[in-house]
Amino acid sequence: MIFFAVVFALVLNFVKNKTNYGADTIISVFSSIAIAIGLAMLAQSGNFNKYSSYLVGDILSISNTEILYLFLAFVAVFAFWYFTFNKLNVLSINTTLAKSRRVNTKLIDNIFVILIAVIVMISIRWIGILLINSLLILPAASSRNISKNMRSYHLFSVIFSLFSGIAGLIVSYYWNIPTGPMIVIISGAIYFITFGLKKIVKI
Repeated sequence: MIFFAVVFALVLNFVKNKTNYGADTIISVFSSIAIAIGLAMLAQSGNFNKYSSYLVGDILSISNTEILYLFLAFVAVFAFWYFTFNKLNVLSINTTLAKSRRVNTKLIDNIFVILIAVIVMISIRWIGILLINSLLILPAASSRNISKNMRSYHLFSVIFSLFSGIAGLIVSYYWNIPTGPMIVIISGAIYFITFGLKKIVKI
């Protein structure tokens, strides 16, 4: 599955660089097709019910091996972020500017999408296909509401992610609510709070 996700991410990145469409449009098209194909394959094999947890996630299915994989992915992401922070920053602002600064834009962009693909595939059994996209977007969107520079943007994204995850686990345990949806609900609440504060708070 991870191999398929990496190949899929690289193809998506290739198409994005060859067209004038926005990244959001390309990602939405590819993710919709991939989910539809996956569900069709499961239905044909007669094992759809067995894998229905992939849709909404199952936090109780986490194994020690998967936690180890997630930790290794975290180390890889942190190392990539630490050594390429400035390059990623200029790449996100202007690709032409990045190339003029001799930044290998294709390599960095491909590594970035590969890391995202690996993290999504590792955690998708816990969170679910229907919610994983929300967890990628909401913490960053919330951080953007109150951040005045790139470093605070990264910092608050991490803080909001950690808070949503921990609080979602606690609330879902005591209120008997599925963990994935609860984490997304808390992330959504943080987004609307920061949205209301964005005109008066910039950190």
